[in-house]
Amino acid sequence: MNRHQAEIELRKIFGFEKFYDEQWDTIDLLFKGEKVLLIEKTGFGKSLCFQFPATQFEGLTIIFSPLIALMRDQVNGLVKKGINAKFINSEQTAEENSQTIQDAKDAKLKILYIAPERQENQEWIQATRDMNLSMIVIDEAHTISVWGHDFRPAFRRIVNLIKLLPEKMPVLATTATATKRVQIDVEKQISSQITTLRGQLVRDNFNLYVINVNSEDEKLIWLAENINKLSGTGLIYTGTRVNTEIYSRWFEYLNINTTEYNAGLDGETRKDIELGLMANKWKAVVSTNALGMGIDKSDIRFIIHTQIPASPIHYYQEIGRAGRDGKPTNIILFYNSTRDDKGIEEDYKLPKAFIDGGRPSLKKYNKVINAVKGEQLGERQIMKATNLKQTQVRVIKADLIEQGIIKEVIYGGSKKYEYQFDAPELNTKAFEELRQLKLSELASMIEYVNLSTSRMQFLCKYLGDDVPEIIENCDNTNLEEFKSNPQYNTITQLKEFRENYFPELQVESRGSNIVNGISASYYGVSNVGIALHRSKYKKGGDFPDFLLKLTLKAYRKKYGQEHFDMIVYVPPTESGDLVKNFAEKLSRVLKVPISHNLIKTEETKPQKVFQNGFLKKDNVSGKFGYRNIEEIRGKSVILFDDIFDSGATIKEIGRMLTNNGASKIAPLIIARTVGGDV
Repeated sequence: MNRHQAEIELRKIFGFEKFYDEQWDTIDLLFKGEKVLLIEKTGFGKSLCFQFPATQFEGLTIIFSPLIALMRDQVNGLVKKGINAKFINSEQTAEENSQTIQDAKDAKLKILYIAPERQENQEWIQATRDMNLSMIVIDEAHTISVWGHDFRPAFRRIVNLIKLLPEKMPVLATTATATKRVQIDVEKQISSQITTLRGQLVRDNFNLYVINVNSEDEKLIWLAENINKLSGTGLIYTGTRVNTEIYSRWFEYLNINTTEYNAGLDGETRKDIELGLMANKWKAVVSTNALGMGIDKSDIRFIIHTQIPASPIHYYQEIGRAGRDGKPTNIILFYNSTRDDKGIEEDYKLPKAFIDGGRPSLKKYNKVINAVKGEQLGERQIMKATNLKQTQVRVIKADLIEQGIIKEVIYGGSKKYEYQFDAPELNTKAFEELRQLKLSELASMIEYVNLSTSRMQFLCKYLGDDVPEIIENCDNTNLEEFKSNPQYNTITQLKEFRENYFPELQVESRGSNIVNGISASYYGVSNVGIALHRSKYKKGGDFPDFLLKLTLKAYRKKYGQEHFDMIVYVPPTESGDLVKNFAEKLSRVLKVPISHNLIKTEETKPQKVFQNGFLKKDNVSGKFGYRNIEEIRGKSVILFDDIFDSGATIKEIGRMLTNNGASKIAPLIIARTVGGDV
């Protein structure tokens, strides 16, 4: 099929008049059975480069994509055009995914999108042998390179499938963000016979700004004073899930129309927010970088980062989600350069912590090796045996499998891991190289913040796009700087907000009479944590009275004039009478009787020593009792503690009190940890 013939079909199926030259170059190579790596900026139209040829091939095109939102949007769009397309991912039930696999085997589909993690599913592996495959596509191809941002070990298995394909079967790998090193790695993995097409990455409709601030509060204040001055709707990216909540509640307090989005939300809620974003329902969506990948919205008018990304590659990809219609778009990055007592800049700490946590220590690798040396273990069993987080165990497993130290086996219908006889020694050289690369990338992001030259030129050159001329679209070239200049009224508003914002504790569960609770503050975002730490670990005496006032305020906001029969408190592990003394003060002020009958039936360790939820749950399971059951039966109870982390302790006590007849258990906590998960 030549270009003229192809564009006739393009108009019939997709309604576009013609291809860009680069699109046709890619498609022409695929028609010839070639393997292609396409590196093009976001909004270029990479998806047409595989969707169009897929409609012309006889068999099935499989598109591996890590982006569930992209799958959903593109499949809906294809079906509306009369193209038989489906997807397989975690949003669907097992039955729906199995039916989709059967449809692919029965040649009822032209296009199938699938999450790369499905490469570990036995049903899928078996089924691919019975499919009439015409083309394989790897979307977001940087994820198969250990040197790429967002590398995911499961994605490497796509390459194993490609190596089993006939030599002349077309393969397309696409990405908007690949350095030369990532490009070479992807090329090497896919084929020695691969053609790479690299487009220009300049986004001249962007207005790039960096705003230097002296505190987290200055970020909140600048946004309060300026967000409504920005045209259109946009995205505000934060570094943590907790901050999506804090920023969103702040905007709510100011009557600025926003919502929050993060990976902790359920699938239906995430879908609703994505649809609301498409419909410009809010001025902004406050999100971790979980939102935006695969969202086909061309008119996002601004993107604001409240925390620096880990590298210029991450930054270019995330801002690339905006302004895809070519119209002027504001791109703003905050940076807090104030230094702590060790001389470390505040906004350097979070991405550095992600780097430190992303590649576990040698000691943790050896923990996993030693655990599986003795017996075959599943993932959860490894977590319990090693006291490691799930994300760490998954990274370690993938590395150990790749090095031939452990292997995956199916035992009794479940997946387990066993130590390989005569396994080689663990090779850590590549890990250290990768760590040094990530530290170098973070240093380049700091360089971007402190630039005095063209910001867009810097980003393009970093990504391997040779841009000789200065691009004038930033605060270092032709745009007036945005500066932090907090106004007294907004400072006062923020102080009032801090004193009236109380994080909710999601602890309700089936079979328990516990209700969602409230905490007076987050541990890590105010002086609350400092005061608690001083009392608990520095012999600072009872918790100070300002914490009592704040906790009472939180209680009244959450529970109002509700009647409670008594207060009980969590027995201490290592804090002596601090919690008891504070609970007695609450009892006197609220005029609610206090009981001292909630006890530990066995010793527990401090929850903070455990790294995963399974061990935290095991630590407290069955370890609490009540001395006088008649006292609690039919009663409505305030359950008090000083710090809430995983919620395992509060939930366990809630179940025990429910089993002993308590009618309602309402948690009241001084502080929730920033990393707390429920």
